[in-house]
Amino acid sequence: MLSIAPMRCDFGPSTSLDADHHDLAGMTATGPTAWSGDAMQATGNLKILFIAGFGPIVRETAESRKLYSEVLGIPFKEESGEYLHTEALKGAKTFALWPLSQAAQSCFGKDSWPDNIPVPQAWLEFDVDSVEKATAELESRGYRMLIKNKKEPWGQTVSRFISPEGLLVGITFTPLLRERK
Repeated sequence: MLSIAPMRCDFGPSTSLDADHHDLAGMTATGPTAWSGDAMQATGNLKILFIAGFGPIVRETAESRKLYSEVLGIPFKEESGEYLHTEALKGAKTFALWPLSQAAQSCFGKDSWPDNIPVPQAWLEFDVDSVEKATAELESRGYRMLIKNKKEPWGQTVSRFISPEGLLVGITFTPLLRERK
């Protein structure tokens, strides 16, 4: 059974780690970001183009593989370290079962998640026009980045933070998922 460290409910301005999490909803001065055709309307330096990926962060890979692959019939490709992913599901560019040790490696450079940061239950990535500008915008609004503008070996640039709901949220530029014009 998965457990997550309890999170504080007060998300107001503060210097403590738990209070540095803010809700992404309503990030504009005039209310929630508006939908306008193929992309979300830009807010400051943030313009979400699409959901680059989503999936649970798993502790017991075998049990999760059984549910998603065998029971639900999702066809996965397997990469090293039991990272299972598919680009065959509609609705997100990628759905993947991401082992917690790999998420920790990506964010902190080690295989274990730090005890002082709530363990995420899922990951969600939004591809944006500019990771650097989006990261600066999020930081200016009080969000604490776990990593900033990191270039991954497969070409993706990413900044990550923990959302109030306990998701590991990535703001990304993912060349492999971009449609060629």
